Amino acid sequence: MHIIDTHLHLLYPDSLTYEWIDSVPILQGTSSIEMYEGLVRPAGVTAALMMEVDVAEHQIEAEMDLVGAIIARGDTFVEGMIGACRPEQPADEFAAFVDRLASRPFVKGLRRILHTSPDDLSKPESFAANLNRLVAHDYTFDICVLASQLSTVALPLATRCPDLTLVLDHCGNPDIANHGLDPWRDDIRALAELPNLHCKISGIVNHAAPGWTPDDLRPYFEHLVACFGWDRLVWGSDWPVCRLGGDVNAWLDATLALIAECSEDEQTALLSRNAQRVYRMDSATLV
Repeated sequence: MHIIDTHLHLLYPDSLTYEWIDSVPILQGTSSIEMYEGLVRPAGVTAALMMEVDVAEHQIEAEMDLVGAIIARGDTFVEGMIGACRPEQPADEFAAFVDRLASRPFVKGLRRILHTSPDDLSKPESFAANLNRLVAHDYTFDICVLASQLSTVALPLATRCPDLTLVLDHCGNPDIANHGLDPWRDDIRALAELPNLHCKISGIVNHAAPGWTPDDLRPYFEHLVACFGWDRLVWGSDWPVCRLGGDVNAWLDATLALIAECSEDEQTALLSRNAQRVYRMDSATLV
């Protein structure tokens, strides 16, 4: 079984600054591509996209170039990245930024962290207008919000970007530890009505209680399948952030347990095929 990881974080504190990690001891230090591959390669992960790690704004393009250098080595299975961006910038600045990405063909999409930002950040029409510029360049945009922001931030933003391929990160961050199915279920159902919106099965172990089992995750996973269908789901490890809820192999094992009774076609859609389509990935690594 081939698995594409669409949400890999790499941390190189000798080269970049990650201020938010100062309060998260378990994530401090280097989390390198070599460390990651040693953990997941035996489990069947064959390709990955590096997800931006919320570096300071002045380091956004430096982070892209660091990932580009890793890809250029040709000895890892990182195929590309989802870079950071600032759609709140004036239109000319954002347009110039997007134009510069042409020299970095490994950038498949962009993300602006919203779950630690004021809700009003994405409300101006100019924010959505900047994101809509990505359509012409065939970039995606990952939406990362809290469960409490699904109806107030994610839905209004997604509605204003009907032609942009959108991916909701971490299943919308449900509060699994406290059995927070509602109103998360209704909010997910409303978002799934937008045909350009996809959902990333990732990050949920961070919201589960210690000692969680796949059955604790199952109601959330099954609701996502019911709402989005198998063709609008992708998988992500969220390594090393997933260490907040257990190691990456525990999450991989849980994923396989959740889909054990599903058809081969459904499993392939979630674990690789959809990622190749959504993020325009090279399938050579899967041969």
